[in-house]
Amino acid sequence: MPLIARLLVLCLSLYSLPGLAATLSDLYQVREPVASQQPEARDAALGRALETLVLRLTGSRDAAQSEVLADLRKDPQQIVAQYGYEGDDLLVDFDPLSTDRQLRQAGLSLWGSNRPAIMAWWLNEGVGGSSLVGDGQDSAAPLRRAAQHRGLPLRLPLADLDEQLLATPESLAANDPQALRSASERYSADALLAVSAREVDGQWQAQWRLWLGEGREQGKAQGDDPLALADAVFLAVSERLAPRFVVAPGAATSLLLEVEGVDVARFAELQRLLEPLGAQLSQIQGDRVTYRVNASPAQLRAQLALLRLQEVPAQAAPIDASQSPAEQAAPQLLPRTEILRFRW
Repeated sequence: MPLIARLLVLCLSLYSLPGLAATLSDLYQVREPVASQQPEARDAALGRALETLVLRLTGSRDAAQSEVLADLRKDPQQIVAQYGYEGDDLLVDFDPLSTDRQLRQAGLSLWGSNRPAIMAWWLNEGVGGSSLVGDGQDSAAPLRRAAQHRGLPLRLPLADLDEQLLATPESLAANDPQALRSASERYSADALLAVSAREVDGQWQAQWRLWLGEGREQGKAQGDDPLALADAVFLAVSERLAPRFVVAPGAATSLLLEVEGVDVARFAELQRLLEPLGAQLSQIQGDRVTYRVNASPAQLRAQLALLRLQEVPAQAAPIDASQSPAEQAAPQLLPRTEILRFRW
């Protein structure tokens, strides 16, 4: 126990290390435009904020309109921690504990705050040529606001000369994004998003492609202005990603997780990734750590994939020499907690 305590204290200073998956601190904060500060306008904005939050947490457009949330829609303030006005927007902070409790009691599947960081190569095309949206540019503001609105961690390129030459309409439309993948490595993201946007007869349109691991998604979106277009793109991306990470009520079980190849920096990353799953550290042995987590095997695998961990096949799992033959045979004789093993 003293060793574990010292390691935990040491890792507190490493929580700022750059990782891959991102934990959203503002997941339960929603910004909605409001026509005035009159009660009617405020209540309408609170209703929209609730709908935005439910969609953000479930990835399902139907969830917010489901009959099981009828009482919550009538009085969203029962899960509101605070709200206030900021310019022409109503800024609503929902209480995470009461929100999750209400939604789970309603039987909804939820997506936690630890989400894949998305590297977006966004190209605005026009009659005068194309322009890559870079971090710090004015054109990045609609993208950042839309990504936050839909609960997605966003990273944008610096858009230096090399990146501008790379991000052509042809490279963004390529089925194999290897060139973009290579250029994205410096940003340590999990998913790659390529978007080609243009204005046609006053309407903004976009084609987008998303890669996460071996999976690929694509689609089209449109909006009345750049912000509406960005919101439509990130809404679609959220809906495609959510099924990989949400856990249906009752699907979560108690699992044992063993991870090999852990050093101090990796331990900090692992702690941060597993925290939303209620992970409890139970053992440290050399470079191998063992946790007890409350999750479904599919969700745990999806989360660990964000750290590029490789699953160890069951037949390759090491046998503890300190166990007796009876203990080693226990998996065939007695029901045991499922064990998942991974390595760096």
